[in-house]
Amino acid sequence: MASTGMQIFGFVLALLGIMGATLATLLPNWKVSADVGSNIITAISQMQGLWMDCTWYSTGMFSCTLKYSVLSLPAYLQTARTTMVLCCVLAAMGLCLASLGLKCTRWGGGRRSKRHAAIASGGCFVAAGFLCLVPASWFTNEVITSFLDSSVPESNKFEPGGAVYVAFVSAGFLFVGGSIFCMSCSGKRHGPQDLILLPPPDKLLLQQQQQQLLQQQQELQHQYCSLSPLDNKTGYSLQDYV
Repeated sequence: MASTGMQIFGFVLALLGIMGATLATLLPNWKVSADVGSNIITAISQMQGLWMDCTWYSTGMFSCTLKYSVLSLPAYLQTARTTMVLCCVLAAMGLCLASLGLKCTRWGGGRRSKRHAAIASGGCFVAAGFLCLVPASWFTNEVITSFLDSSVPESNKFEPGGAVYVAFVSAGFLFVGGSIFCMSCSGKRHGPQDLILLPPPDKLLLQQQQQQLLQQQQELQHQYCSLSPLDNKTGYSLQDYV
């Protein structure tokens, strides 16, 4: 069973994973133009991302074009868009559950509730890592296949950009963080399952004193009510002197 320190380490890795996945989704350099051939062209660098295409010109100008049409995009690009957005949403949900399942926090309910929250967050992180790994792998395969195709002109050949590597690293962070959270509560637990919250010592002592006083009052009242009416009469009567 992982300790509290391992849980914090897994939380940090998952946080880095979701930050990297979000950054990779927004970056425009999923593939960049390859420096092959000896042709001198006006555009010195081209980049293509999930949402826009950017170009740097030799004159120093920079321009980007958004991809508005979804149906005109290839299947691997549409899949990459969808899975990366789902990855970010699922990782954010796992991050909220992980904050409740951490052992070092006071919110999140009892021990059993924290255990369920930690396992659920670990599952979200692992699923988010898988959703981040699939588009990165598919995109890289398409870029490499197109690069090795001899029928593609050299001016249209691309190679994987920095966003793809960020996606791979982020997927690894999410996998490791999710595994830590899943293993942190997989062992058998001993003792009570729910955490019993006790009041402060001063308040607890005051409650005990109040209970003792109330119990003494009830005992005195019971003793007084148990006395018979004859016991309340005086031991002398007028007939004893006549």
